[in-house]
Amino acid sequence: MDTLVRSGVRRLYGVVGDSLNPVVDAIRRDRSIDWIQVRHEETAAFAAGAEAQIAGRLAACAGSCGPGNLHLINGLYDAHRSMAPVLALASHIPSSEIGTGFFQETHPDQLFRECSHYCELISNRRQMPRVLQTAIQHAVGRGGVSVVALPGDIAGEQVAERAEEHALVTSRPSVRPADGEIEKLARMVDAADRVTLFCGSGTAGAHAEVMRFAERVKAPVGHALRGKEWIQYDNPYDVGMSGLLGYGAAYEATHECDLLLLLGTDFPYNAFLPGKEVKIAQVDVRPEHLGRRSTLDLAVWGDVKQTLDCLTPRVRAKTDRRFLDRMLKKHAEALEGVVSAYTKKVEKHTPIHPEYVASVLDEEAADDAVFTVDTGMCNVWAARYLTPNGRRRVIGSFSHGSMANALPQAIGAQFTDRRRQVISMSGDGGFTMLMGDFLTLVQYDLPVKVVLFNNSTLGMVELEMLVAGLPAYGTSHHNPDFAAVAEAVGVHAQRVEKPKELRSALRSAFKHKGPALVDVVTDPHALSIPPKIKAEMVTGFALSAGKMVLDGGVGKMVQMARSNLRNIPRP
Repeated sequence: MDTLVRSGVRRLYGVVGDSLNPVVDAIRRDRSIDWIQVRHEETAAFAAGAEAQIAGRLAACAGSCGPGNLHLINGLYDAHRSMAPVLALASHIPSSEIGTGFFQETHPDQLFRECSHYCELISNRRQMPRVLQTAIQHAVGRGGVSVVALPGDIAGEQVAERAEEHALVTSRPSVRPADGEIEKLARMVDAADRVTLFCGSGTAGAHAEVMRFAERVKAPVGHALRGKEWIQYDNPYDVGMSGLLGYGAAYEATHECDLLLLLGTDFPYNAFLPGKEVKIAQVDVRPEHLGRRSTLDLAVWGDVKQTLDCLTPRVRAKTDRRFLDRMLKKHAEALEGVVSAYTKKVEKHTPIHPEYVASVLDEEAADDAVFTVDTGMCNVWAARYLTPNGRRRVIGSFSHGSMANALPQAIGAQFTDRRRQVISMSGDGGFTMLMGDFLTLVQYDLPVKVVLFNNSTLGMVELEMLVAGLPAYGTSHHNPDFAAVAEAVGVHAQRVEKPKELRSALRSAFKHKGPALVDVVTDPHALSIPPKIKAEMVTGFALSAGKMVLDGGVGKMVQMARSNLRNIPRP
């Protein structure tokens, strides 16, 4: 516990159990760390991952032996793929019984290797200080998960001797590329007439640097979903988002340029990236990400902020805006074509358009709100309707793609600051999967606001079936009145079935000081298609070739596009 406190850990999420009892008892006696009792260990791991992303420091979770720590694995996968520094304590069966097929025996030191940078078993009490320190430094230094497997009998032993306090790594350094790589990149930029930037989560903290560089080389700026919150706001070069949830002119901008710069993105869908006809350079702080999605003409190992700080003064300023202006116009035209999808007769349409729900939610939420977003159609609505501003945060299972992430991530986000508005954009499928931890909100009086998109179906899966020419099967839910369920456990709640009731219900929930739920009955037929469709994009994702679905609007983004058009210099 002393080591965890010095490393910045404020709380430990988990479920108690016999092999974990010595650890929990140490917390009880010391109280330097809060024990957060959740109802399912998967929630513990998701909550720790969200806390790490919001607070920017190490977070921790724990599970008892066997089935207890096995429940952590899905949330740990998500944290690891999100580069969230998380330490997991996986308690173990008695050390003398390991390898005998003992009750609840698993091998956590093997099970968690794929979703961690470091995973080791403590088999002797003298190992503990150094193994724990090494685990912490892997999680913080490399960005991701470390797992320490600790048998209950060893956890209960006395410390062999008072360990010296080792210096701990608690923050990551900036990584600057070598001068030679900067010069190569500068020559590529100077040689290209048309440059496009495509940005991911690695642009966090580099908004100003990206904007300065875009202005210098007159480059349109697109983004992946995880880059949205960091790069879309205050961006006069914005051309939208590419990928399966995309919109606007990002696809065209990445395919019609001479040079594409991938900045801090591990964008997974290579079908949306250009081929040999476009030169590609990638900048990433994780060297293992370089070139694994597309063939690169130049790979640059460094963080985006430092790289652009070095690069921008070394490239010649471009004066020709024709490519940039053409992409801005295409972007505005693309958004104009779909903006009315949710605005026509919304006051009369029932079930309610989910696009309308997301649009009103964006308007009513606080300027510094944290949104946690369930995987599936909630991802679509968040991508197209939530307006970033540099203060809002959007957390989701954007790399791992797990269901049921929004509610547990909201728990971790809310614990970092009880005064900050935290909104869980939950689908009914994801919400019911881990609904037991709705009671965690009640137990700790966490003021999380759950906005439930209740369409009684697994909408994304149903769309996948349509694409494959299959009838929808096994996708429908028979749901209760979730507002009534919430009220039964003492939570402020309201069920919304008519559009005109929505805004007042959200305002009432947001004003309430404790947890709240707004159960919105939404149209199950409101689905989404990306801006560009190719046959190879269909596999594994929901695309509707028959246009039987709504294109979906784009919220305030059309206003941003119009504003950017006004900034184009007139001849």
